[in-house]
Amino acid sequence: MKYLFSLFIVLGLMSCATSQNSKYSKIEYEVGPCFGFCPIYKITINPDRTAILEAEHFNFSEGGDRSDFEKPREGTFKSTIGKENFDKLIALTDAANVKSLADKYEDKRIMDASRTILTIGFFDGSQKEIKMSAGEKPAALKSLYTYISELKQNQKWEKVK
Repeated sequence: MKYLFSLFIVLGLMSCATSQNSKYSKIEYEVGPCFGFCPIYKITINPDRTAILEAEHFNFSEGGDRSDFEKPREGTFKSTIGKENFDKLIALTDAANVKSLADKYEDKRIMDASRTILTIGFFDGSQKEIKMSAGEKPAALKSLYTYISELKQNQKWEKVK
């Protein structure tokens, strides 16, 4: 029994160490519809490298037509981000210095672009939400959300519902 108790303590300490390696409690990126057939989804990445993809439409196929909007949503998927990919994500998030960025990067003159929201949660309980659409953005922010979009494409997603 004492060995079992010791095992639980060691596992608990390891999980605490994992969460302390990152200052982010979650990284979430949501992409809304455009006037065409842009992917509509939300991806949430946790500090334990697990990821949830809530896919609405146009995430797993090329092209499309208006009738696709009548189809049910594509589903909810899960994956575990590889350590190397996760480390790069954290480095890009650090480089973007999201707390110092504006809350909005939207060009209201460009009406047909997807609206996106990047939400970064911090372990201190705070969070930063950045709303974006077409238009100018800091290069480090572009690199971050582009990489998140690439992660969505190159992970092995398992459908959970």
